[in-house]
Amino acid sequence: MMLPFGRPIQETPMTDLFSTAENADRSAALLLQDRLRAGDSITRAALNEAMTKAYGGTDAQGCWTQRESFEVLEHALAVHLRTVPHALHALPDVAHAIRLMAALPTQTVRSEEQLEWQQFSTPADIAALAVLLANAQEGDVVLEPSAGNGLLVAQLRQDVTLQLNELDPARRARLAHSFPGAPITGYDGAALTSLMASSERPTLVLMNPPFSRSLGRGADDFAAVRHLQAALRRLRTGGRLVAIMPDWFGPSARLRDLFDSTLRDVAVRTSIRLEKCYTKHGTSIAVRLYVIDKAPGTTIPSTIQRSSVAEILDAVTIVDRLKPKTDVPMAPVRKTGTTSLFRAVKSTRPAEPRAYHAPVRNEVLPVDFTPLETPAPLLGQTGVYLPYRPSRLVFTTAGEHPTALVESVAMGSIPAPIPHHVPRLPERTVAERLLSASQLETVVYAGDAWTQMIPGRFRPSKEGVGLDRAGRHDG
Repeated sequence: MMLPFGRPIQETPMTDLFSTAENADRSAALLLQDRLRAGDSITRAALNEAMTKAYGGTDAQGCWTQRESFEVLEHALAVHLRTVPHALHALPDVAHAIRLMAALPTQTVRSEEQLEWQQFSTPADIAALAVLLANAQEGDVVLEPSAGNGLLVAQLRQDVTLQLNELDPARRARLAHSFPGAPITGYDGAALTSLMASSERPTLVLMNPPFSRSLGRGADDFAAVRHLQAALRRLRTGGRLVAIMPDWFGPSARLRDLFDSTLRDVAVRTSIRLEKCYTKHGTSIAVRLYVIDKAPGTTIPSTIQRSSVAEILDAVTIVDRLKPKTDVPMAPVRKTGTTSLFRAVKSTRPAEPRAYHAPVRNEVLPVDFTPLETPAPLLGQTGVYLPYRPSRLVFTTAGEHPTALVESVAMGSIPAPIPHHVPRLPERTVAERLLSASQLETVVYAGDAWTQMIPGRFRPSKEGVGLDRAGRHDG
């Protein structure tokens, strides 16, 4: 190719362009790792400086994008957590990851590719909590079906065998750098049952699946459930799965059937709801974290709800692991003679009546709350609506609300008055968090209204029995 003045342009092979970008990616990650090792905060300016130095130019010059800088930051963080491990033996050890997250910039830029692939990586503090609740043992085979940049498994102990799966080629390349020697595949996470049939079955699964996108389906409201179902089928009997799931996946009335059918043959050991734990990664969505053992179980534990990882540490416990077993083939179904449909119905045993047990505890407990002098901040606006939140009260014993609540922007902008009434409710209602914060707020304001004196007076009834309320103009 020639310029108009006859000066030749040296063409660069496409493969060289890819390798150059990959080398710049690694160089920027190394610069950020140095700051992490030194315990320095990484501001947006420091991140931009590392990218500019590694790529030889700024984002304004088109050398890199802000979204790419956050991907490099996640890569640097994964390598740092893997190569400079901080011991995770007990729940207080998560404080290190909490401090680390506080030293990182907020991811404020999203790309079309990130939204297309649902690339919302796990914050390091949630990952540390998940790793502790997973209770990994020496020799575990650990599967991460949507590994991303590796942040969810970066804090695992070193004596486990990893199986990493990730669709995005760029992220797979970073995984190979962060976890040398680990097998890395690029399958659809919802189809791992068949695509990984020849691989060793995992004894432990840690997962943060895409919430609303599926390969081949595009927008898919149940993508996370499909990934969870596939991971449970892959997991060995007696193994453990720790999953970060969308907020709607819970034992609520709206999708109770889907929740029950997905977890029908397993035991849910821990159920957590975290409200504001993804802020550093650019979204304010609430998520749920489930600890599931592949063993028979029917009881779903009460959901522990907090705003942040720091607040949840005193409320959860690490459940002991079961011993994974070798899967036993299902026994063949015995063939029986043909019977009529009506005979089958007639022979069905009637359901036994459920026994009713009166509550053992009859005490009442106060519903503690903290009144807010400054109204709680508004949550993310969608159109003319806001997610509802009690504007003046913070409850310590509130459960989850079964459905999402919204209010208009106009209503949300007017804070409620500060109440002073402390209601007392049955012990089970308080201790087991049977009422949500919104429901408890209604109880508080109703009680507060009844504690106030309403001006007025009474007069003898015309019938001569009892009293009537006197009107404003009555003598």
